Amino acid sequence: MLDIKYIRENIEELKKAIVVKKLDLNLNQLISVDDKRKELIAKVDELRHHRNEAAEKRDIEQGRKIKQQLENLEEDLKVVTEDFDKLMVKVPNIPSKDTPEGNSDADNVEIYKWGEIPKFGFTPKNHIELGKALDILDLERGAKVGGYRGYFLKNEGVMLVMAVMNYALNKMVTAGFKPMIPPTLVKENVLFGSGYFKGSEYDPEVDEIYEIATADKNEDGSQNKEKKFLVGTAEAPLLAYYANETLKEEDLPIKLTGFSQCYRSEIGSYGKDTKGIYRVHEFFKVEQIILATADTKQVEDLQQEMLKLSMQLHEDLGLPYRELLICTGDLGVGKYRQYDLEAWMPGLNRYGETGSASIFLDWQSRRLNVKYVDKNGDKKYVYMLNNTALPSPRIFIAILENFQQTDGTVKVPKVLVPFTGFSEIHPK
Repeated sequence: MLDIKYIRENIEELKKAIVVKKLDLNLNQLISVDDKRKELIAKVDELRHHRNEAAEKRDIEQGRKIKQQLENLEEDLKVVTEDFDKLMVKVPNIPSKDTPEGNSDADNVEIYKWGEIPKFGFTPKNHIELGKALDILDLERGAKVGGYRGYFLKNEGVMLVMAVMNYALNKMVTAGFKPMIPPTLVKENVLFGSGYFKGSEYDPEVDEIYEIATADKNEDGSQNKEKKFLVGTAEAPLLAYYANETLKEEDLPIKLTGFSQCYRSEIGSYGKDTKGIYRVHEFFKVEQIILATADTKQVEDLQQEMLKLSMQLHEDLGLPYRELLICTGDLGVGKYRQYDLEAWMPGLNRYGETGSASIFLDWQSRRLNVKYVDKNGDKKYVYMLNNTALPSPRIFIAILENFQQTDGTVKVPKVLVPFTGFSEIHPK
């Protein structure tokens, strides 16, 4: 969410952002609604002043008239404010100057590539075939127990995935990120604040989030009516950790890394990647977030710092990958700039997304109300950015498919051997 003053001062740039991000929003309508909102606020304030004067004079008749007028105006203000809020949450961040213009992910720009794509002297298997032959992945029983996109990791597969997560987490901690295991069951404001709702509240038709139907109990035994949701990434609860708090500039930047189970309904991906575990409903992920001062150059540098850590992880694992700069048509509403990393996946014969680094500036912090006091004593909203260190299923796929051998074994990347206790996975 942006500040309305900023919106008014940058109206033409924002109109362009709406066009290049392929959004449906009329900024002139927003300004008109805001004008009406300001007019009603002024009238309400004036009537409240007159009401107080009537009370001081003990003018009961005048007080009654003002009360009725005030109730009508306050109801009008409530309706207008709701319209204003619904429009405000749709206003996008203006993309960075180096963000390429484009219509879709087909227009994302490859800016770096690392590693040699493996050439096999045999017919390579995909991760589904390898998982079955090695007895480390069971999709049939996964579907039986968990439904569509359900899966079981087994035997060495479990050790391999946990090794990846442990290695990534250790890498983040060594780089100065404080580790956390956040709650994955969260309140509505956490997901709204971090931008995981398309609108001002949860919409099951478009938001790829699971809502929990079971009601909670409060400490005193009464029913808690707050809505609860499962997170799709540790980013959301980590960003909300400091919600409604004011930090000190000297404590910034704050660097956190979170390990969590992640849940995604994938409703927008119906019919895509239906085989295997490339696109699933639940998985593990190590995430990074940074809270920084309101300095665009600083957060751009911090984004590169986070991105390089993910790139190093791919290189440590020996996985060929490429780096993409995301175009305007594929850039989220609140994002200022985004890079993706994609590892080579022989079974798909293409690169597949394994990481994403985004800058949101103060778009999320205004929703979550996270501020800091600068050296001059002024309060400002922090700038927020995030990055995927490593996700479990797609890295699992990439390792299996890239390191398969002629005899059907799969070599474990050397850096993971201390965590797995074995260097190869053999067919059963």
